[in-house]
Amino acid sequence: MSDAATETGQQTELPLLFQPITIKSVTARNRIVVPPLCQYSAEDGIPNDWHLVHYGSYARGGVGTIFIEATGVEPRGRISHGCLGIWDDEHGAALKPLVSIMQRHGAVPGIQIAHAGRKASSQRPWNGLGALNEDDIARGDVPWEVVGPSAIPADEGWLVPRQLEEDEIGEIVKAFGQAARRSHEAGFEALEIHGAHGYLIQSFLSPLSNKRNDGYGGDLAGRMRLALEVTREVRAHWPKDKPLFFRVSSVDGYDDGWKIEDSIALAKELKALGVDCVDCSSGGNAASATLTLVPRGLGFQVPFASAIKAEAGIMTMAVGLILDGEQAEAILQAGDADLIAVGREIMYNPFWAVQAAQDLGIDPEFEMWPAQYGWWLDKRERTFKRMGHKR
Repeated sequence: MSDAATETGQQTELPLLFQPITIKSVTARNRIVVPPLCQYSAEDGIPNDWHLVHYGSYARGGVGTIFIEATGVEPRGRISHGCLGIWDDEHGAALKPLVSIMQRHGAVPGIQIAHAGRKASSQRPWNGLGALNEDDIARGDVPWEVVGPSAIPADEGWLVPRQLEEDEIGEIVKAFGQAARRSHEAGFEALEIHGAHGYLIQSFLSPLSNKRNDGYGGDLAGRMRLALEVTREVRAHWPKDKPLFFRVSSVDGYDDGWKIEDSIALAKELKALGVDCVDCSSGGNAASATLTLVPRGLGFQVPFASAIKAEAGIMTMAVGLILDGEQAEAILQAGDADLIAVGREIMYNPFWAVQAAQDLGIDPEFEMWPAQYGWWLDKRERTFKRMGHKR
Protein backbone atom coordinates (compact mmCIF):
# COMPACT_ATOMS: atom_id res chain seq x y z
CA MET A 1 0.00 0.00 0.00
CA SER A 2 1.18 3.50 -0.69
CA ASP A 3 -0.19 6.99 -0.41
CA ALA A 4 0.11 8.74 -3.76
CA ALA A 5 0.80 12.10 -2.16
CA THR A 6 3.53 10.68 0.06
CA GLU A 7 5.16 8.87 -2.85
CA THR A 8 5.70 12.13 -4.74
CA GLY A 9 7.05 13.87 -1.67
CA GLN A 10 4.12 16.27 -1.52
CA GLN A 11 2.26 17.07 1.65
CA THR A 12 -1.51 16.86 1.77
CA GLU A 13 -4.13 17.98 4.23
CA LEU A 14 -6.76 15.65 2.85
CA PRO A 15 -8.35 13.32 5.37
CA LEU A 16 -7.10 9.75 5.02
CA LEU A 17 -10.50 8.76 3.65
CA PHE A 18 -9.87 10.91 0.58
CA GLN A 19 -6.20 10.22 0.04
CA PRO A 20 -5.51 7.99 -2.99
CA ILE A 21 -4.39 4.44 -2.28
CA THR A 22 -2.31 2.19 -4.52
CA ILE A 23 -2.41 -1.61 -4.34
CA LYS A 24 -0.13 -3.34 -6.81
CA SER A 25 -0.55 -1.42 -10.10
CA VAL A 26 -4.00 -0.04 -9.29
CA THR A 27 -4.64 3.35 -7.69
CA ALA A 28 -8.05 4.31 -6.32
CA ARG A 29 -8.90 7.99 -5.88
CA ASN A 30 -9.93 7.45 -2.25
CA ARG A 31 -10.36 4.75 0.41
CA ILE A 32 -14.13 4.39 -0.02
CA VAL A 33 -15.34 1.04 -1.39
CA VAL A 34 -18.77 -0.16 -2.46
CA PRO A 35 -18.85 -3.81 -1.32
CA PRO A 36 -20.72 -6.50 -3.28
CA LEU A 37 -24.45 -5.75 -3.04
CA CYS A 38 -26.56 -8.54 -4.53
CA GLN A 39 -29.33 -7.23 -6.77
CA TYR A 40 -31.02 -10.53 -7.69
CA SER A 41 -31.99 -8.99 -11.03
CA ALA A 42 -29.95 -10.84 -13.67
CA GLU A 43 -31.34 -13.29 -16.20
CA ASP A 44 -29.36 -16.47 -16.82
CA GLY A 45 -26.45 -14.76 -15.09
CA ILE A 46 -26.45 -11.81 -17.54
CA PRO A 47 -26.63 -8.19 -16.30
CA ASN A 48 -29.05 -5.62 -17.69
CA ASP A 49 -29.82 -1.91 -17.54
CA TRP A 50 -30.56 -2.11 -13.83
CA HIS A 51 -26.98 -3.16 -13.13
CA LEU A 52 -25.60 -0.47 -15.44
CA VAL A 53 -27.46 2.30 -13.61
CA HIS A 54 -26.83 0.74 -10.20
CA TYR A 55 -23.05 0.59 -10.51
CA GLY A 56 -22.81 3.74 -12.60
CA SER A 57 -24.54 5.75 -9.88
CA TYR A 58 -21.91 4.82 -7.30
CA ALA A 59 -19.05 5.66 -9.66
CA ARG A 60 -20.69 8.99 -10.42
CA GLY A 61 -21.06 9.52 -6.68
CA GLY A 62 -17.31 9.62 -6.14
CA VAL A 63 -16.32 6.31 -4.54
CA GLY A 64 -12.85 4.90 -5.11
CA THR A 65 -13.59 1.24 -5.80
CA ILE A 66 -16.73 -0.75 -6.62
CA PHE A 67 -17.09 -4.52 -6.35
CA ILE A 68 -19.98 -5.92 -8.34
CA GLU A 69 -22.14 -8.44 -6.54
CA ALA A 70 -21.42 -12.13 -5.87
CA THR A 71 -20.94 -13.60 -9.34
CA GLY A 72 -21.37 -17.36 -9.69
CA VAL A 73 -18.44 -19.42 -10.97
CA GLU A 74 -20.88 -22.12 -12.07
CA PRO A 75 -24.68 -22.20 -12.55
CA ARG A 76 -25.38 -24.10 -9.33
CA GLY A 77 -23.16 -21.62 -7.49
CA ARG A 78 -25.66 -18.78 -7.79
CA ILE A 79 -27.64 -17.77 -4.73
CA SER A 80 -30.80 -17.29 -6.79
CA HIS A 81 -32.06 -17.33 -10.35
CA GLY A 82 -31.45 -13.57 -10.37
CA CYS A 83 -27.74 -13.65 -9.58
CA LEU A 84 -24.92 -12.74 -11.94
CA GLY A 85 -22.69 -15.44 -13.40
CA ILE A 86 -19.25 -15.76 -14.93
CA TRP A 87 -19.15 -19.47 -15.78
CA ASP A 88 -18.62 -18.95 -19.50
CA ASP A 89 -17.08 -16.39 -21.83
CA GLU A 90 -20.49 -14.96 -22.76
CA HIS A 91 -20.89 -13.80 -19.18
CA GLY A 92 -17.47 -12.19 -19.18
CA ALA A 93 -18.30 -10.22 -22.31
CA ALA A 94 -21.65 -9.15 -20.85
CA LEU A 95 -19.91 -7.62 -17.84
CA LYS A 96 -17.71 -5.30 -19.93
CA PRO A 97 -20.29 -2.44 -20.02
CA LEU A 98 -20.29 -2.41 -16.20
CA VAL A 99 -16.51 -2.15 -16.18
CA SER A 100 -16.66 0.66 -18.73
CA ILE A 101 -19.20 2.81 -16.89
CA MET A 102 -17.27 2.55 -13.61
CA GLN A 103 -14.01 3.49 -15.28
CA ARG A 104 -15.55 6.39 -17.19
CA HIS A 105 -16.68 7.92 -13.92
CA GLY A 106 -13.37 7.44 -12.13
CA ALA A 107 -13.93 4.30 -10.02
CA VAL A 108 -11.81 1.16 -9.92
CA PRO A 109 -14.01 -1.71 -11.18
CA GLY A 110 -13.90 -4.82 -9.02
CA ILE A 111 -15.74 -8.13 -9.03
CA GLN A 112 -16.52 -10.70 -6.36
CA ILE A 113 -16.49 -14.30 -7.60
CA ALA A 114 -18.45 -16.79 -5.56
CA HIS A 115 -20.10 -20.15 -5.10
CA ALA A 116 -23.20 -20.24 -2.90
CA GLY A 117 -22.85 -23.90 -1.93
CA ARG A 118 -25.64 -25.11 0.33
CA LYS A 119 -27.24 -21.65 0.33
CA ALA A 120 -27.82 -21.72 -3.42
CA SER A 121 -31.19 -22.27 -5.08
CA SER A 122 -32.74 -19.62 -2.84
CA GLN A 123 -35.56 -17.14 -3.23
CA ARG A 124 -35.01 -13.54 -4.16
CA PRO A 125 -35.19 -11.47 -0.92
CA TRP A 126 -38.52 -9.87 -1.78
CA ASN A 127 -39.96 -13.38 -2.13
CA GLY A 128 -38.65 -14.46 1.26
CA LEU A 129 -34.91 -15.22 0.92
CA GLY A 130 -35.58 -18.80 1.95
CA ALA A 131 -35.60 -22.10 0.11
CA LEU A 132 -37.51 -22.06 -3.19
CA ASN A 133 -41.11 -23.23 -2.79
CA GLU A 134 -44.17 -23.94 -4.94
CA ASP A 135 -44.93 -20.24 -5.41
CA ASP A 136 -41.42 -19.68 -6.75
CA ILE A 137 -41.71 -22.67 -9.08
CA ALA A 138 -44.96 -21.19 -10.44
CA ARG A 139 -42.98 -18.02 -11.23
CA GLY A 140 -40.43 -20.11 -13.12
CA ASP A 141 -37.76 -20.30 -10.41
CA VAL A 142 -37.18 -24.05 -10.31
CA PRO A 143 -34.86 -25.42 -7.58
CA TRP A 144 -31.59 -27.09 -8.47
CA GLU A 145 -29.28 -29.45 -6.59
CA VAL A 146 -27.14 -27.80 -3.95
CA VAL A 147 -23.77 -29.03 -2.73
CA GLY A 148 -21.62 -28.54 0.34
CA PRO A 149 -18.92 -30.00 2.57
CA SER A 150 -21.44 -32.16 4.44
CA ALA A 151 -25.08 -33.16 4.05
CA ILE A 152 -26.27 -30.48 6.49
CA PRO A 153 -28.90 -27.95 5.32
CA ALA A 154 -28.41 -24.24 5.96
CA ASP A 155 -31.56 -24.19 8.07
CA GLU A 156 -34.79 -26.03 8.72
CA GLY A 157 -36.78 -26.41 5.50
CA TRP A 158 -33.80 -25.73 3.25
CA LEU A 159 -32.47 -28.19 0.68
CA VAL A 160 -30.12 -30.83 2.03
CA PRO A 161 -26.84 -30.40 0.17
CA ARG A 162 -25.12 -33.32 -1.46
CA GLN A 163 -21.68 -33.83 0.07
CA LEU A 164 -19.04 -33.08 -2.52
CA GLU A 165 -16.57 -35.76 -3.55
CA GLU A 166 -12.91 -34.78 -3.60
CA ASP A 167 -12.66 -34.82 -7.40
CA GLU A 168 -15.73 -32.55 -7.63
CA ILE A 169 -14.04 -30.10 -5.27
CA GLY A 170 -11.14 -29.95 -7.70
CA GLU A 171 -13.48 -29.01 -10.53
CA ILE A 172 -14.96 -26.16 -8.49
CA VAL A 173 -11.45 -24.92 -7.72
CA LYS A 174 -10.76 -24.84 -11.48
CA ALA A 175 -14.03 -22.96 -12.03
CA PHE A 176 -12.83 -20.20 -9.70
CA GLY A 177 -9.62 -19.95 -11.72
CA GLN A 178 -11.49 -19.63 -14.99
CA ALA A 179 -13.77 -17.01 -13.45
CA ALA A 180 -10.66 -15.03 -12.51
CA ARG A 181 -9.38 -15.29 -16.08
CA ARG A 182 -12.70 -14.05 -17.49
CA SER A 183 -12.75 -11.22 -14.94
CA HIS A 184 -9.36 -10.04 -16.13
CA GLU A 185 -10.39 -10.29 -19.77
CA ALA A 186 -13.53 -8.25 -19.01
CA GLY A 187 -11.29 -5.45 -17.69
CA PHE A 188 -11.86 -5.67 -13.94
CA GLU A 189 -8.99 -4.16 -11.98
CA ALA A 190 -9.64 -5.78 -8.58
CA LEU A 191 -11.02 -9.19 -7.67
CA GLU A 192 -12.47 -10.58 -4.45
CA ILE A 193 -12.96 -14.23 -3.53
CA HIS A 194 -16.13 -14.70 -1.49
CA GLY A 195 -15.18 -16.76 1.54
CA ALA A 196 -17.88 -15.51 3.92
CA HIS A 197 -21.55 -15.69 4.94
CA GLY A 198 -22.06 -19.45 4.84
CA TYR A 199 -21.49 -19.86 1.14
CA LEU A 200 -19.37 -22.70 -0.18
CA ILE A 201 -15.89 -21.64 0.94
CA GLN A 202 -17.03 -20.47 4.37
CA SER A 203 -19.11 -23.60 4.87
CA PHE A 204 -15.89 -25.60 4.47
CA LEU A 205 -14.08 -23.30 6.92
CA SER A 206 -16.64 -23.51 9.70
CA PRO A 207 -16.85 -26.54 12.01
CA LEU A 208 -20.59 -25.87 12.21
CA SER A 209 -21.13 -26.97 8.61
CA ASN A 210 -18.04 -29.06 7.82
CA LYS A 211 -18.19 -32.51 9.44
CA ARG A 212 -15.90 -34.22 6.90
CA ASN A 213 -13.22 -36.67 8.01
CA ASP A 214 -11.09 -36.50 4.85
CA GLY A 215 -8.46 -33.99 3.73
CA TYR A 216 -11.05 -31.22 3.41
CA GLY A 217 -12.32 -31.43 6.96
CA GLY A 218 -11.40 -32.19 10.53
CA ASP A 219 -8.77 -29.82 11.89
CA LEU A 220 -8.24 -26.18 10.92
CA ALA A 221 -5.75 -27.05 8.18
CA GLY A 222 -8.22 -29.44 6.57
CA ARG A 223 -11.10 -26.97 6.75
CA MET A 224 -8.92 -24.22 5.26
CA ARG A 225 -7.78 -26.41 2.38
CA LEU A 226 -10.52 -25.40 -0.09
CA ALA A 227 -10.06 -21.69 0.63
CA LEU A 228 -6.33 -21.95 0.02
CA GLU A 229 -6.66 -24.08 -3.10
CA VAL A 230 -9.16 -21.62 -4.58
CA THR A 231 -6.87 -18.71 -3.74
CA ARG A 232 -3.86 -20.41 -5.30
CA GLU A 233 -5.84 -21.20 -8.47
CA VAL A 234 -7.28 -17.69 -8.71
CA ARG A 235 -3.88 -16.08 -8.20
CA ALA A 236 -2.53 -18.25 -11.05
CA HIS A 237 -5.15 -16.84 -13.44
CA TRP A 238 -5.35 -13.30 -12.06
CA PRO A 239 -2.45 -10.97 -13.03
CA LYS A 240 0.19 -10.53 -10.34
CA ASP A 241 0.00 -6.75 -10.69
CA LYS A 242 -3.74 -6.61 -9.94
CA PRO A 243 -5.03 -6.59 -6.34
CA LEU A 244 -6.69 -9.66 -4.87
CA PHE A 245 -9.14 -9.45 -1.97
CA PHE A 246 -10.66 -12.22 0.14
CA ARG A 247 -13.88 -11.74 2.12
CA VAL A 248 -14.13 -13.60 5.42
CA SER A 249 -16.76 -14.08 8.07
CA SER A 250 -14.36 -13.09 10.82
CA VAL A 251 -16.43 -15.03 13.36
CA ASP A 252 -19.47 -17.27 13.12
CA GLY A 253 -20.94 -15.83 16.30
CA TYR A 254 -21.33 -19.28 17.90
CA ASP A 255 -19.11 -20.59 20.70
CA ASP A 256 -18.32 -23.75 18.76
CA GLY A 257 -17.96 -22.03 15.40
CA TRP A 258 -15.28 -20.18 13.45
CA LYS A 259 -13.39 -17.69 15.65
CA ILE A 260 -11.27 -14.57 15.13
CA GLU A 261 -8.15 -16.62 15.87
CA ASP A 262 -9.06 -18.86 12.93
CA SER A 263 -9.50 -15.83 10.66
CA ILE A 264 -6.08 -14.54 11.67
CA ALA A 265 -4.51 -17.92 10.88
CA LEU A 266 -6.30 -17.99 7.53
CA ALA A 267 -5.23 -14.41 6.74
CA LYS A 268 -1.58 -15.32 7.26
CA GLU A 269 -1.92 -18.19 4.79
CA LEU A 270 -3.80 -15.99 2.30
CA LYS A 271 -1.10 -13.34 2.47
CA ALA A 272 1.53 -15.96 1.64
CA LEU A 273 -0.49 -16.92 -1.46
CA GLY A 274 -0.70 -13.35 -2.75
CA VAL A 275 -3.90 -11.95 -1.25
CA ASP A 276 -3.52 -8.21 -0.74
CA CYS A 277 -6.49 -7.33 1.46
CA VAL A 278 -8.95 -9.15 3.73
CA ASP A 279 -12.54 -7.88 3.66
CA CYS A 280 -13.76 -8.39 7.22
CA SER A 281 -17.42 -9.29 7.59
CA SER A 282 -18.98 -11.79 10.03
CA GLY A 283 -21.71 -14.36 10.60
CA GLY A 284 -24.11 -15.85 8.08
CA ASN A 285 -23.17 -19.52 8.35
CA ALA A 286 -26.81 -20.56 8.68
CA ALA A 287 -29.93 -19.32 6.89
CA SER A 288 -29.81 -15.77 5.54
CA ALA A 289 -26.39 -14.21 4.89
CA THR A 290 -27.57 -11.28 6.98
CA LEU A 291 -28.46 -13.43 10.00
CA THR A 292 -25.78 -13.25 12.65
CA LEU A 293 -25.45 -13.64 16.39
CA VAL A 294 -22.70 -11.02 16.46
CA PRO A 295 -23.98 -8.05 18.51
CA ARG A 296 -24.60 -5.08 16.24
CA GLY A 297 -23.69 -1.46 16.80
CA LEU A 298 -21.99 1.28 14.83
CA GLY A 299 -18.85 -0.14 13.24
CA PHE A 300 -19.44 -3.49 14.95
CA GLN A 301 -17.05 -5.37 12.65
CA VAL A 302 -14.19 -2.87 12.85
CA PRO A 303 -12.49 -4.75 15.74
CA PHE A 304 -12.22 -7.80 13.45
CA ALA A 305 -10.50 -5.75 10.74
CA SER A 306 -8.20 -4.27 13.36
CA ALA A 307 -7.22 -7.65 14.83
CA ILE A 308 -6.58 -9.29 11.44
CA LYS A 309 -4.56 -6.30 10.22
CA ALA A 310 -2.41 -6.24 13.35
CA GLU A 311 -1.90 -9.97 13.83
CA ALA A 312 -1.60 -11.12 10.21
CA GLY A 313 0.21 -8.05 8.86
CA ILE A 314 -2.16 -7.69 5.93
CA MET A 315 -4.33 -4.86 4.66
CA THR A 316 -7.95 -5.01 5.77
CA MET A 317 -11.25 -3.47 4.76
CA ALA A 318 -13.77 -2.51 7.43
CA VAL A 319 -17.50 -2.87 6.76
CA GLY A 320 -20.70 -2.78 8.78
CA LEU A 321 -22.80 0.15 10.02
CA ILE A 322 -20.29 2.82 9.02
CA LEU A 323 -22.61 5.75 8.53
CA ASP A 324 -20.67 8.94 7.83
CA GLY A 325 -17.34 10.42 6.88
CA GLU A 326 -16.26 11.30 10.40
CA GLN A 327 -16.77 7.72 11.59
CA ALA A 328 -14.93 6.35 8.56
CA GLU A 329 -12.03 8.77 9.01
CA ALA A 330 -11.69 7.85 12.69
CA ILE A 331 -11.35 4.15 11.74
CA LEU A 332 -8.55 4.95 9.31
CA GLN A 333 -6.80 7.36 11.68
CA ALA A 334 -6.81 4.68 14.39
CA GLY A 335 -5.09 2.29 11.99
CA ASP A 336 -7.91 -0.24 12.33
CA ALA A 337 -8.31 -0.72 8.57
CA ASP A 338 -6.95 0.48 5.23
CA LEU A 339 -10.22 0.73 3.32
CA ILE A 340 -13.79 1.57 4.27
CA ALA A 341 -16.67 -0.33 2.67
CA VAL A 342 -20.08 1.35 2.75
CA GLY A 343 -22.99 -0.82 1.66
CA ARG A 344 -26.56 -0.16 2.73
CA GLU A 345 -25.81 3.43 3.63
CA ILE A 346 -24.61 4.10 0.07
CA MET A 347 -27.73 2.44 -1.30
CA TYR A 348 -29.67 5.00 0.74
CA ASN A 349 -27.46 7.81 -0.57
CA PRO A 350 -25.43 7.05 -3.74
CA PHE A 351 -23.65 10.38 -3.19
CA TRP A 352 -22.34 9.22 0.20
CA ALA A 353 -18.71 9.75 -0.83
CA VAL A 354 -19.01 13.37 -1.91
CA GLN A 355 -21.37 14.04 1.00
CA ALA A 356 -18.64 12.71 3.32
CA ALA A 357 -16.21 15.17 1.73
CA GLN A 358 -18.67 17.96 2.52
CA ASP A 359 -19.02 16.78 6.11
CA LEU A 360 -15.22 16.63 6.52
CA GLY A 361 -14.93 20.19 5.19
CA ILE A 362 -12.75 19.51 2.15
CA ASP A 363 -15.13 20.39 -0.69
CA PRO A 364 -17.01 23.58 0.22
CA GLU A 365 -17.58 24.53 -3.44
CA PHE A 366 -18.86 21.10 -4.59
CA GLU A 367 -15.89 20.54 -6.90
CA MET A 368 -15.83 16.80 -6.16
CA TRP A 369 -19.42 16.39 -7.37
CA PRO A 370 -20.18 15.69 -11.03
CA ALA A 371 -19.89 19.00 -12.88
CA GLN A 372 -23.50 18.67 -14.02
CA TYR A 373 -24.60 18.79 -10.35
CA GLY A 374 -21.81 20.67 -8.61
CA TRP A 375 -22.40 24.08 -10.13
CA TRP A 376 -26.11 23.90 -9.25
CA LEU A 377 -25.41 22.86 -5.69
CA ASP A 378 -22.76 25.54 -5.19
CA LYS A 379 -25.25 28.13 -6.42
CA ARG A 380 -27.84 26.71 -4.01
CA GLU A 381 -25.37 26.90 -1.12
CA ARG A 382 -24.56 30.55 -1.88
CA THR A 383 -28.29 31.28 -1.96
CA PHE A 384 -28.67 29.73 1.49
CA LYS A 385 -25.82 31.88 2.82
CA ARG A 386 -27.36 35.07 1.48
CA MET A 387 -30.61 34.09 3.18
CA GLY A 388 -28.79 33.47 6.44
CA HIS A 389 -30.15 29.92 6.34
CA LYS A 390 -28.14 27.30 8.21
CA ARG A 391 -28.43 23.64 7.22
